[in-house]
Amino acid sequence: MKNFLLLSLLLITNLFADFKEGETIFKNKCSSCHQDYISINTIKENFFEKENKLLNLKAPTVNMLVYAIMDSPKKIGDASDSEMQSIEIETYLKSYLENPDRFNSICDDYILGFYDNKKSMKTLLSDEEYRLLTTYFMEYKDNFKDEDKIEKEEFSKDQNAILNKAKKENKQILVYATAKSCFFCKKMDREVLDLKEVKNELQKDYIFVKVDMDESLLPFDLQKVYKKITPSFFFVSKEGKFIKQYPGSWTKSDFLEILKENRIK
Repeated sequence: MKNFLLLSLLLITNLFADFKEGETIFKNKCSSCHQDYISINTIKENFFEKENKLLNLKAPTVNMLVYAIMDSPKKIGDASDSEMQSIEIETYLKSYLENPDRFNSICDDYILGFYDNKKSMKTLLSDEEYRLLTTYFMEYKDNFKDEDKIEKEEFSKDQNAILNKAKKENKQILVYATAKSCFFCKKMDREVLDLKEVKNELQKDYIFVKVDMDESLLPFDLQKVYKKITPSFFFVSKEGKFIKQYPGSWTKSDFLEILKENRIK
């Protein structure tokens, strides 16, 4: 048992050392194009509201790269098999950095249009440096405490306040999962949720909680049932128990019917 613990500690120590070396390589060889962490809110504002005129980014920031590699729809590999994923990421990095091709990019297609054409880094990185960069990207989220994570932690603290309000007013809780870059969320807001009749029904029967999925986790353990679709609506009892989920965008009449079906009788 003692040997196992020592081996585990050694592996963790080595992994962190590789992460720090990868971080140094990134700063020395990549930071001339790729900026350090910028909050997701600022990035969204920059691209989706200001058309890159706020930050004038020429390439993705480090956290944008990590998202593209590890979590985006174009993510590389399977996180459940970290060893194979590491090989796939390292192979991709070497292939793309030495032969940049927009059609082979894993970045968001819309945002990609704002970037400069990338120059080849052939001969500028060794195989060992590619390996260390891979570790840096894979371990980035576990070694960097960003403000978005803090926001997620703070959001959970509001759950008691939401529950207290729901119990006091004898109302169900309706959690709305949305995202600033979600077209159908904006459509739902504009054509349904912003209407006076709908607002009145929500105010009368529900505690309405709006959650931007790019910034926060869902409260009340709803992440376990979330189908990764925005918009989505979750009905939760005043005791904080999940009742029902309605993924997708709805018409005014359908949404009012959903509200009617799920309110406290």
